[in-house]
Amino acid sequence: MLWRDAAAPGDAADLPSPLPGVLGRRFRHRATVALPNGDGTVAEVTVPALALAPPAAASLLLGLPAADPRLSGDLRYLIHVARGVCRWAEAGRVVPDLRREDGQWWVRWRLLGGDGQRAWLAELAVAMPGVLRAAGGRKALEAFVETLTDPIVRGRLAGRDAGHPLLHALLTDTPLAVADAGGAAQAEARLTRWRESATAQEPDLVLRLLEPDDSGDDPEDALWRLEVCLRPAGEAPAPVRHTDPDGLRLALRKLAVAMEAYPRLRAVPTDPDGLDLLLPLPVVTDLVAHGARELAAAGIALLLPREWMIAAPSLRLTVTSPPVLLDTDDRAVGLGQLLSYNWELAVGDLVLTAAELDRLASSASDLVRLRGRWVQADGAALARAAKYVGARPDDASTLGGLLAELGSGPPPLPVDEIASTGWVAALLDSRSRPEPVAVPAGLAATLRPYQRRGLDWLAFMSKLGLGAVLADDMGLGKTVQVLALLAHERETAGRTQPDPVPPTLLVCPMSVVGNWQREAATFTPRLRVYVHHGAGRLRGDALIAAATGHDLVVTTYALAARDRDVLGGIGWGRVVLDEAQHVKNAGTAQSRAVRAIPARHRLALTGTPVENRLEELRAILDFANPGLLGSPQQFRARFAVPIERERDQAALARLTAVTAPFVLRRVKTDPAVISDLPDKFEMTVRANLTAEQASLYRAVLDDMTRRLRDADNPRARKGVVLAALTRLKQVCNHPAHYLADGSAVLRRGRHRSGKLALVEDIVDAVLGDGERVLLFTQFREFGSIVAPYLAERFGVQVPFLHGGVPRTARDAMVRDFQQGASTTPIMLLSLKAGGTGLNLTAANHVVHLDRWWNPAVENQATDRAFRIGQRRDVQVRKLLCVGTLEERIDAMLTGKAELADLAVGVGEKWITEMSDDELAALMRLGPDAVGE
Repeated sequence: MLWRDAAAPGDAADLPSPLPGVLGRRFRHRATVALPNGDGTVAEVTVPALALAPPAAASLLLGLPAADPRLSGDLRYLIHVARGVCRWAEAGRVVPDLRREDGQWWVRWRLLGGDGQRAWLAELAVAMPGVLRAAGGRKALEAFVETLTDPIVRGRLAGRDAGHPLLHALLTDTPLAVADAGGAAQAEARLTRWRESATAQEPDLVLRLLEPDDSGDDPEDALWRLEVCLRPAGEAPAPVRHTDPDGLRLALRKLAVAMEAYPRLRAVPTDPDGLDLLLPLPVVTDLVAHGARELAAAGIALLLPREWMIAAPSLRLTVTSPPVLLDTDDRAVGLGQLLSYNWELAVGDLVLTAAELDRLASSASDLVRLRGRWVQADGAALARAAKYVGARPDDASTLGGLLAELGSGPPPLPVDEIASTGWVAALLDSRSRPEPVAVPAGLAATLRPYQRRGLDWLAFMSKLGLGAVLADDMGLGKTVQVLALLAHERETAGRTQPDPVPPTLLVCPMSVVGNWQREAATFTPRLRVYVHHGAGRLRGDALIAAATGHDLVVTTYALAARDRDVLGGIGWGRVVLDEAQHVKNAGTAQSRAVRAIPARHRLALTGTPVENRLEELRAILDFANPGLLGSPQQFRARFAVPIERERDQAALARLTAVTAPFVLRRVKTDPAVISDLPDKFEMTVRANLTAEQASLYRAVLDDMTRRLRDADNPRARKGVVLAALTRLKQVCNHPAHYLADGSAVLRRGRHRSGKLALVEDIVDAVLGDGERVLLFTQFREFGSIVAPYLAERFGVQVPFLHGGVPRTARDAMVRDFQQGASTTPIMLLSLKAGGTGLNLTAANHVVHLDRWWNPAVENQATDRAFRIGQRRDVQVRKLLCVGTLEERIDAMLTGKAELADLAVGVGEKWITEMSDDELAALMRLGPDAVGE
């Protein structure tokens, strides 16, 4: 407001000059200001406003009579500030400042700075009207002063000129003419040094904190002396004395600046015999933690006592275990082995005693005296940590119990040191420094360096009886590492013990039984391998006799559940799960069956420990080491929900710390793992829908919309959405796939599906180059359409590997394709049946006909070709239909941030949680969907 009575301003012509001229202009802006109400509160209102450039604002403020009673207090305050700037300019306490703006160098006037001007600003800040204080306070005041200084000084120098470029730029408000940026930067540095030398005249204020006298009183009740000192340049700080009037005046002025910077100093008592302040303990701790920064920003130093220590408290853990496992019944019990562990609380380099812990547990102060030293730390955190350590006596426990405790929740402080002895120390170092073992003589293969390390690690974990998860990327040779372990154990046992090594049971999907049989015959021909499979398989005592007479028994997940009782009665040395993601659902019959089979050692093999949810990792680790991560409910509360939903990095760190000793994972894209694998090029290829596909697509959407209106509960709604998703993907594949009417692939010689037309073009180009291709689909019905069409179109055999193909036929398909028969350059596979366990490196092209919308699953399928043994670059094409939900979901997944090293994939269930509007936006048919 410009005048006091807003309701009756009177004639503008009666106002003091130059207000009438200003008020005659149009108010083109709106400003929100805080105005006091009648009840003492402040309310924000929006009023018309006039924007003035800095020179015009300075001219207006300096031209108004500050004593005119018609002017508001706010405006008179601004006039007072402008006149203060003018007085500083007339006193020569302004300096030029060189800065770069809009690509040019400009010279601006600014206040010199120093204690006098800081005290003036502090006084202005105290007297600031409430409305202006609400608009930004001290920072707004400093910005206002900085903005006014340049036009005020330039106005005082009006009419002058100079030939020097710097003076010319100062006087005329034009950019500084510089030959190069380096010269301008040097000029800026020289101006800065000159300004600093101009302010180095007065002694600096130094506040020195002194410890209270050691009088035996409660330290929390003692007052600390904050001594007020002055420090001339190059000298030590000295306390201010009453006998020095000039020093007193200077110290008082500077102390006002300190209190403005850190207002808590205003509320503390003062020494009656001087300027020193007497601080209670809470103010002391806040002063060091927060006030020191505010004081430093105001140019005031704070000195702490010599014995003061600012330290971050932390926890330390010492685990004591015997040098070797305590085997009392010839079985290594792994996580059940006894050990002892002890928690300690440390503050800096001080490890606290039990008495000190008791004292800290009852104190929440941020400042404590420990062994003659004042230590500043987070008092509340110290108290929590002291109670945490005090509640954990140094008793015997097990490794499983310790890991469960670590995983149950974060300790109240970081654990910065873990010391261990005996076999626990070896375990914690096992992934980086396991004891090397000799490569077995009976292994007919040359192990790569990372495979040698894998063999060492597996042997180490087996020796300790600790379950392990070998989670190497698909194609890195998990099979040969396990076979090498079995050969190593049998060769070692033949030299060191008379009893035979118990057999190993390997459970795998049916699709890879033949692969294990072939790999064992190739790499470890001395191993006795028995395949428990087929209608004529052995049962009862005959199976027990056969198993004990072999080194490796291979069976499937289905038969492990079906023959659970007899398999559970065999004395297995080890149970190995290949493609262990098959037990990711702990409630299935197959999962329960393999968990119930007793064995000395458990080993899980998987290239994707997590496909969709972290619960899958828990299920796999729970097979290897039962109880390690708690129950499903506990795991969900401690890890799954915080990590998956909240992206809690602390929870992820805890999970990694607990699981890391039991999981060995290497990825093929790491050059340190494998450097001779060719490149993989992934691309998204888009096809347009035909008019027939577009018509069917719209019909599915209309049907879904109608069914959603009729769905009367969330479960029914989810069913409607999932059904629509499947139908829409079928439409994008081919009309005959959706209609299931056995109709022709082509109509009048033209493709009914834009996607299949694109597939034909891709395959034609691949075969033209004399190369081979793998085609993956999640729909067996679509494969039954594509396979005969491509076989007729290109005159070749197109084997289709799916869940209904018998094992012998599967093996023949893989053998013929890998041997490079000219009649089978194309292989079609269902994603579930052919996505894991197969070696199909004869192909260097992979095409995903339809999307699973789970990167982990798709990568598994791609790894049938992109694995050890592949000598050519692999091209991966993922097909999408333009303007459909396929394209939009792909865009969402591409931008999805994954969880650190836990590649949490996505499935389709999340789509069912969308609202009707979100579903409509996701599934709508875009205007560019239909091709010409």
